[in-house]
Amino acid sequence: MTVPAGSAYLPIGDYALIGDLRTAALVGRNGSLDWWCAPRFDSPSIFGALLDAARGGKWQVVPRGAWTSEQRYLPASNVLVTTFHVAGGGVAELTDFMPVGPAREKGSEIHRRVACTRGAVELEIVFAPRFDYAARVPVVVRRSQGVLATDAEDQVVTLAAPAGMPWRIAYGAATATSSLTMGEALWLVLRHDDDEVYPVAQYGSDRKLEATAQWWDAWLGQLSYRGPFRQEVERSALVLKLLSYEPSGAIIGAPTTSLPETQGGGRNWDYRYAWLRDAAFVLYGLDRLGFASEVNAFLDFLKRVCRRVNKGHLQIMYGVDGGRDLPERTLDHLDGYRGARPVRIGNGAADQFQLDVYGELLETVGIWYRRHAVTEGLWKTLRDLVDWTAVHWREPDFSIWEARAEPKHYVYSKVLAWAALNRGGRIARRLGLPGDVSRWEREAAALRADVLKKGWDPKRLTFVQAYGEPALDASVLIIPKLGFLKRTDPRVRSTLEAVRRELASTCEELIYRYRSPDGLAGREGTFVVCSFWMVDNLAMVGDLAEAERLFRNLVRRGNQVGLLAEEIDPATGQQLGNFPQALSHAALLDTASILERLRAATPGWAAARTP
Repeated sequence: MTVPAGSAYLPIGDYALIGDLRTAALVGRNGSLDWWCAPRFDSPSIFGALLDAARGGKWQVVPRGAWTSEQRYLPASNVLVTTFHVAGGGVAELTDFMPVGPAREKGSEIHRRVACTRGAVELEIVFAPRFDYAARVPVVVRRSQGVLATDAEDQVVTLAAPAGMPWRIAYGAATATSSLTMGEALWLVLRHDDDEVYPVAQYGSDRKLEATAQWWDAWLGQLSYRGPFRQEVERSALVLKLLSYEPSGAIIGAPTTSLPETQGGGRNWDYRYAWLRDAAFVLYGLDRLGFASEVNAFLDFLKRVCRRVNKGHLQIMYGVDGGRDLPERTLDHLDGYRGARPVRIGNGAADQFQLDVYGELLETVGIWYRRHAVTEGLWKTLRDLVDWTAVHWREPDFSIWEARAEPKHYVYSKVLAWAALNRGGRIARRLGLPGDVSRWEREAAALRADVLKKGWDPKRLTFVQAYGEPALDASVLIIPKLGFLKRTDPRVRSTLEAVRRELASTCEELIYRYRSPDGLAGREGTFVVCSFWMVDNLAMVGDLAEAERLFRNLVRRGNQVGLLAEEIDPATGQQLGNFPQALSHAALLDTASILERLRAATPGWAAARTP
């Protein structure tokens, strides 16, 4: 990467993620930590240059002068390394991580090591925190071992650095320069909510780095996937773990807010919450690959949030602690990413009725229960969800894409409601658990007949987005994945062909979710999850070589360290929307698993598949 002079914003895909299972930070290829919320994912930002380069706040460590850079993660870990190649021949490595497991102490820490591995480099360090989404400029003061920043609300962060570093304090920021020659290194350590700055050696950075890398390696050692896409599967699993909130078991949609789905903004939303739908897809993928503890933790979270159902139906998203109140508001003092406004926090979609979420949860448990015990408390929670679905499936909803318009009878939601009834009945019969199974089965049959009659377009030979409307929606690709229709059913193939014909971009592996009006201004990019669903369908209808070819193309769409946003601009290849996106990486895991299962079950495919 070469950064043009005066560039204020990096492309979204020029960031990588570090975290500690409580919060996470985005680090750019220019050594700038431009997004970090603490102490939780959904807390106000402390560094927010991602959403306002001038006033949002950042923590940058970068060589002075001209340079190029690349990023990578240490193998089997979420420890990030940015390598700078400096004009004149110097090379510096910036290692970033947040301690996890036994290495994590009382609160979140960010450790940054700069090592000169060739020649000499002169570093510039800029430490400019801005609390509460940059609503206030903090007071920054020198300490003998670094600097301390605080504000009128008694928020505080400390930065430990080598003693004697020549800090300059101005406008709520501390800056310094430091020179390194080959073999020399220095550590910088940020700690949240600690009003003492200790000698940097006391933070045990080398020890914590080793322990953190070992913890990630041990966690990833559970991975059971052995197919040809091991590297991509590993990275997606590591990303999804970073998006889990360890204290509660919640899993967030993405660690960012208001990264635009369209250039210039408007479609800017806050994804730092626990969507039950997204979490279900994540856990479905993780459990099939050997990560059971994350499913157990999330099911405990689900039981807690279901003890009080909001407004008669299950709320679709929650705060990471299970909080239900997520009011949406705009931060008008922030310019937004590259001017994309408004910047939103909170999410008004939390109040929507989305019927599909019941099916996603039951589908996940429908896989999970085969290897794990279903406790009395868990079954009561699930039984209540199935009972509710049996009563309410005939109602319109807002469905998976959370349209800001009137509710409709979405085909996707009806199919997922069928899945809730079907899986609930199957679990109850196989395990002998109490429930109104006969009613569930009757309602499932009625629902299926309803979809086949009202959701099918006999002229175009495809399922449609909503009853009585011609618009096509890529979400109907879920139909064979759930077993609503067998993959050999001709309606499955003809629907797939319609999606590829009407919703594919000129890049054949990229799919738009729909092209119909949704009540919002602006266009959007192709949807990553829908693109993976298309690959799934191709594999399931027997086009195995084509499926694998497009899957290879699709995984190459990840950024330099394999991360994926929600959408991709097909014209430029740029990542769009919040980043990295849990649903995108969950879909990658699922597709890799499907391809591997079908590969094993299809004689001759491994030998005949395209390179």
